Amino acid sequence: MAVNIEDIATSAPGSAIARCPIDHSTLRQQKTAQVVEPSTPAIERDAAGVWHVRGYEPARTILRSTQTKQAGFKAELLEQIPGNTNPPILFLEGKPHHEQRKQTARFFTPRAVSQNYRRLMEVFADRMIRELKRRKRADLSQLSMKLAVRVAGEVVGLTNSRLPGMDRRLNTFFSTEIDLTKSPLALLNMLRSQARTAAFFYLDVKPAIEARRKQPREDVISHLLAQGYSDTEILTECITYGAAGMVTTREFISIATWHLLEQPELRQRYLAGDEDERQQILQELLRLEPVVGHLYRRATADLELSTGDTSVTIPAGSLIDLHIYAINADQSVVGEHPLAICPQRDLPERVGPAMMGFGDGHHRCPGAYIALQETDIFLQRLLRLPRLQIRQKPSISWNELIKGYEVRQFMLAVE
Repeated sequence: MAVNIEDIATSAPGSAIARCPIDHSTLRQQKTAQVVEPSTPAIERDAAGVWHVRGYEPARTILRSTQTKQAGFKAELLEQIPGNTNPPILFLEGKPHHEQRKQTARFFTPRAVSQNYRRLMEVFADRMIRELKRRKRADLSQLSMKLAVRVAGEVVGLTNSRLPGMDRRLNTFFSTEIDLTKSPLALLNMLRSQARTAAFFYLDVKPAIEARRKQPREDVISHLLAQGYSDTEILTECITYGAAGMVTTREFISIATWHLLEQPELRQRYLAGDEDERQQILQELLRLEPVVGHLYRRATADLELSTGDTSVTIPAGSLIDLHIYAINADQSVVGEHPLAICPQRDLPERVGPAMMGFGDGHHRCPGAYIALQETDIFLQRLLRLPRLQIRQKPSISWNELIKGYEVRQFMLAVE
C-alpha cells in the first residue's frame, strides 16, 4: 500500500496514526512476518481440508468454543508419551482443564507476580545488565534466555539443577526438529531429542522433584506432586512450561528491544511513561510481532461460524489453523495502518491491546502478566544505559515447534 508521507503528516490530531511516534516513511514495521497476509477471506478451506482463519471475530469464537480441542505444539505426539495419566494442562479440555487453571491461577495473578516474583525479576535483570556493562557487548538473545529461564524456573520450581546451564539445555531441546517419519535423519533427530530430554530430566527436573517431596514450596512442581503426578507427567508439564514461559518470553524481549532501539522517539516515550503506557507499548509490539504465529484447534463437533453475511460450518474432526499475524492485523478491529506501531489504538470494547498475542479463550496464556512485567523490568534498565547501541542486527528464523520466530545473534554494545 503506497501512502504519501505529507498526507500522514497532516492526519487529524485525534487519529491513531497521528499519535504514533514512528517513522512514517513506512507503514509496515513488522520484522518477523514470513509473509504479509491479508485478513480476508476471514475463513477458507484448503485442498487438504484444513480450515484457515484470518479474521479476529471467527478466531475468537473458535478459541472460546467448547467444540474444539488443542491441536498445536505437537499435541498428537505428546499424547503418545507412555505413562501419562494426567495430560499437560495445555492439552486438557473441559472441566479438568478449568479445574487445573483455577488451582494454578494463584501463581500467575498480577498480585502474586508482584508479591512473589517482582523482586526476583529485578535481581536477575540487574545481573544481566551488569554482565553487559562488564563485557561491553553481549548477545541479547542469550541474555534474554538466561533471564526468562530464571524467572520461569522460579514459578515452575526448576531451581535445584545438578549442573548450571539449564538455559542451554532448553535451548538445544527446543531447537530439535520433530519429524514423525522413519527416515535415517528423522530417527537420528529423535535420538538426539530423547538424549536432550533425558539430560533435562536428570539434571533439572528430577532434583527439583526430590527437593519438593522433602519440602513443598509455592510453585507448580509442588502443586503437581500434591495432585499425584508421576515424574514423567511432571517432566512433560515442565517441557510445556518451558516452551510457553521461557522460549516465547525470550523472543519477545529481543524483538521489543530491536524496535525500541531503532525508534528513539518510541524509546523515549516508553522510558518516560508510567506503567500503563509502557504496557500499552509492549502489547502493541506483541500485536504486531506475535511470538506464536499460528494456533491450531481440532473441531470436536460441527462448528457453526458467521463471517459478515456468510455462515460457515466447519465439520467435526477438521483441523483449524488460526493465522495470528493476519488476525492481529484485521482492520475491522485494529483500525487503520495495522502493520505500523501505534500504541493506544482505539480498539473495540473487550479487545486487549495485544489482540491474540497471548491467545484467547480457556487456553489463553496464563503467564501473560509475568511475561509483560519481566520484559518491562528488564527493558527499563537496558534502555537507560548510556551509549547503548546495536552492534549487529539479529538473524530471524522460524521454530516449527512453537510456530514462531527466533531472534539470534543480536549483538548489543555499550561503547
